[in-house]
Amino acid sequence: MGYCLQCGHKAERKIPPTDNVPRLVCPNCHYIHYENPKVICGSLVIHENRVLLCRRAIEPQYGLWTLPAGFMENGETMAEGAARESYEEAEAVVINPRLYCLYDIPDIGQIYSIYLTELKDGAYGIGSESLDCALFKEEDIPWDEIAFEAVRRTLNSYFEDRKTFDTYAQFPVHQDYIGKDQSIKRY
Repeated sequence: MGYCLQCGHKAERKIPPTDNVPRLVCPNCHYIHYENPKVICGSLVIHENRVLLCRRAIEPQYGLWTLPAGFMENGETMAEGAARESYEEAEAVVINPRLYCLYDIPDIGQIYSIYLTELKDGAYGIGSESLDCALFKEEDIPWDEIAFEAVRRTLNSYFEDRKTFDTYAQFPVHQDYIGKDQSIKRY
């Protein structure tokens, strides 16, 4: 973006007064354009000890498997965003949401928030951003086709927690940092 969103004048990258980070600043109206991380909201949807995964019909990572997730919208909570994305991507109505995993991914300016949820009535379909959706037992997870590192870590945490705790209410919240790592092909 090279122009001011407020007045349309050509903006300049500089450090504004009272700040310490270069930002896009309009020399005409002095509006400061802040570029902040995006929040991704998603659900680890559980039904009868199986997890719901969606095969992506969009980039990035077209054709790979993921949890239903996407960008948080203005006017919604993270839990509402996770529920909305579950319905949009898998026609899944989720219940009993509880924050489960948070991932800081500063290299791409994202924060992932994943909620542990249950699938209402076991019903799901295939949303417009998915090629396929399916419930997987642990041994059937397509690990080599998982789209994002945050999804891989969430699934690993879930299967480990399931061995340790009796109920979902006992599961801890997992917080982690995902940095740029050449061995990780996908964020």
